[in-house]
Amino acid sequence: MGTLPADDLERVRKEFKRIWGYDSFRPPQAEIITSLLSGRDTLIVLPTGAGKSICFQLPAMLQMGLTLVISPLVALMEDQVEDLRQRQLPAAALHSDISPRDRQAILRSIERQQLRLLYLSPESLFNAALWTLLCQPQIRITGMVLDEAHCLAQWGETFRPTYRRLGTVRPALLKQKPPGTRMAIAAFTATADPPTQRLICSVLHLQQPKVFRYSPYRPNLHLRVQTVWSPGHRRHQLFNFIKSQSNQAGLVYARTRRDCETLVETLREEGYRTAAYHAGLAASQRRQLEADWISGNLPFVVCTNAFGMGINKPNCRWVTHFQAPFTLPEYIQEVGRGGRDGQRAIALTLVSEPTGWLDSEDQQRRKYLQNQLQTQQQEAWQLVAKLPQEGDIHTLTREHPQGAIALALLHSLGYLTWRDPFNYVLHTGVKTAGGFPVPTSAADPMVQYFYTKTCRWQFLLQAFGFSQEAKNFRCGYCNTCQR
Repeated sequence: MGTLPADDLERVRKEFKRIWGYDSFRPPQAEIITSLLSGRDTLIVLPTGAGKSICFQLPAMLQMGLTLVISPLVALMEDQVEDLRQRQLPAAALHSDISPRDRQAILRSIERQQLRLLYLSPESLFNAALWTLLCQPQIRITGMVLDEAHCLAQWGETFRPTYRRLGTVRPALLKQKPPGTRMAIAAFTATADPPTQRLICSVLHLQQPKVFRYSPYRPNLHLRVQTVWSPGHRRHQLFNFIKSQSNQAGLVYARTRRDCETLVETLREEGYRTAAYHAGLAASQRRQLEADWISGNLPFVVCTNAFGMGINKPNCRWVTHFQAPFTLPEYIQEVGRGGRDGQRAIALTLVSEPTGWLDSEDQQRRKYLQNQLQTQQQEAWQLVAKLPQEGDIHTLTREHPQGAIALALLHSLGYLTWRDPFNYVLHTGVKTAGGFPVPTSAADPMVQYFYTKTCRWQFLLQAFGFSQEAKNFRCGYCNTCQR
């Protein structure tokens, strides 16, 4: 496996030209497509803007059968499906925002085997009606793609525990299919450090995966971190920076929906034209804001991390974190919105002064996150004593609303095995174990990055596992290099 005959490669190139209009692939698109078409499990870590979606969309169109694309955000699904439909390609998305009528139409299309790509969230995948349909022996499923795979690590324990059950999908489906059926799994992300890569491979049970791992370094992306000494100083620095960008397209990231709304009110009072974007908005509102930003009607948007994944605006010239991100993968994902056209872009992060005495906002947020995780773990451990040794998640969550989180945490520590997407078994001795380890701040590498004296890109290369490239590296234009 891993290679294709010359005739097949030529057919791939012709379809690429016919559908997308390009004469040639960008490196390493051809190699990734070859791996997927050969039926091999694959892990792909490519920088933002490298054209990852084509790498799984094209193989799906070239194969007879359905490819499942697990995607974290409705906006991301809809953007990709809309683009595919405009190209007259058989794709659909199933999520909570679509009407019952449209849902039934999509299920009929699956039953008639008229689709090549089905986008859905982890939660939608395990919907009873869809799962029953996918398990029918005659429904041919050629592969599963986990898009934005870093979300498995970022959200898979306490926010969206369904991610932890994805490793059972392939064996459960293959049991229902004719003997000899194969189903490859591919995981795509721009922001997986080595621990995240290992976690993705482990949870998904990837079998001898082909790994494509490329440096996150973007020579056109100029990284800056600026210390602020009070909440007022933070706002003042943001205003000054936005003013300096001369109405060029940009993004301001804030941590929560409330932060976005509050900051937008303040910016509007200062005369700036902007809007808040977060997951609490209706789908139609999110689509309109995306369209307004991409077209230039809105120079910049104040957003949570719900904005950005998969949204392509090549001429985004700046990205500002009004509040500090919690993790390096999150940071790389968000600053990666800037400069996708290869031209210079600035990524500015505003951080509290190190002591926290004068401006404790960032420290308080990190402490709140850590306390929240610890509370969830304590609640989950209290539930352990009540869990049957074997059970199904539907029964458990009806009796205990936090049951899914408890099972995900147990799975993450190796105390639990999923027999299939719905049934679990606890390992012997778990109920007498000492509980979950006390959480340490997940933001420590992020904090180190903020206050590093070395080149910022050198720090990131080292953190993402590119030690050789990081040796003696100096970008020359981040604010530590310029200092």
